[in-house]
Amino acid sequence: MARAPGVSVRLKLTLSYAGFLMLAGALLLAAVWWFLLRYVPERALIVPGSTGDPTTGGVFPVRSNLLRVFAPRACAVLAFLLVFGLAGGWFLAGRMLAPLGRLTEATRRAASGSLSHRVQLPGRSDEFRELADAFDTMLARLEAHVAEQRRFAANASHELRTPLAVSKALLDVARADPGRDTGALLERLAAVNTRAIDLTEALLLMSRAEQRSFTREPVDLSLLAEEATETLLPLAERHGVTLETSGDIAPALGSPALLLQLTTNLVHNAIVHNLPEGGTVRVTTGAGPGTAVLTVENTGEPLAPELVATLTEPFRRGTERVHTDHAGVGLGLAIVKAVTEAHDGTLTLAPRAGGGLRISVELPAS
Repeated sequence: MARAPGVSVRLKLTLSYAGFLMLAGALLLAAVWWFLLRYVPERALIVPGSTGDPTTGGVFPVRSNLLRVFAPRACAVLAFLLVFGLAGGWFLAGRMLAPLGRLTEATRRAASGSLSHRVQLPGRSDEFRELADAFDTMLARLEAHVAEQRRFAANASHELRTPLAVSKALLDVARADPGRDTGALLERLAAVNTRAIDLTEALLLMSRAEQRSFTREPVDLSLLAEEATETLLPLAERHGVTLETSGDIAPALGSPALLLQLTTNLVHNAIVHNLPEGGTVRVTTGAGPGTAVLTVENTGEPLAPELVATLTEPFRRGTERVHTDHAGVGLGLAIVKAVTEAHDGTLTLAPRAGGGLRISVELPAS
């Protein structure tokens, strides 16, 4: 926003320092007058018995004579204080405002798109260094967020382009061979279209969670867990996975639709990323001190901690442990992470000692 040019902060501080120094000097001179000069008589007095006394000189000082001598020297002192205050104030203000110059330069670089620059203000901790450290932390988080958004946009573009390219190829083949049976083609197109719709809905769900555009209301995680397991029970039976649900009432505060989607994603991932046969999924709920906890555990192959740390990234499918033809759209745990953060919760992923994964979601209690 364009603003009219104004007085610099350095000049304002300089004038403030000089003005304060002048005020202090004037108060000092006023104190000298009030406590000393005002007691000097206005007329000459002869001290009795002092004639010829070399210690008194015979005459007491007169106020007018003292003022005649004192006033010029007081003005000279005030003039010196003014010059000294302006010069010293300009120097001190420059030293005090030097960190702001580095902060301004870093801000301008960030505004131009360079987020890798850091202030890194040296010295011991004070208000300016706390501000610089907070600004550096903000730049680091902003740089990581922008990099994550760019990576997500690139992955989303690639994932959305794939079904469109497949559909175009199928249509080109059908156009080149008009006599070909269209039943298999329509079935394949329907599958590709369904995948594109699922991906688009997942992206919209993530966007809604990240923007926190939902109404918070009391919700019981135990009821959501029961609903999710009942819905996914046929899928678990097809994969030979046993679903176990237990736990206490876990009252939380949030969006029932988003939290149901979170629970469904966790249970769905636990089913499809499991052992080929005889797998188990355990869903438990509980209430901690000020929190509502949802835990989903599944059996499976041993997982490295390095792999577990990357599973919440968008389009990370963990193909090392997929034993199904349903690979999903790669946003299951990314949506879980987005919904958890939107509800000010904590998401914890940990590999199980015997293989598989343990995922815990802690949300503020209602």
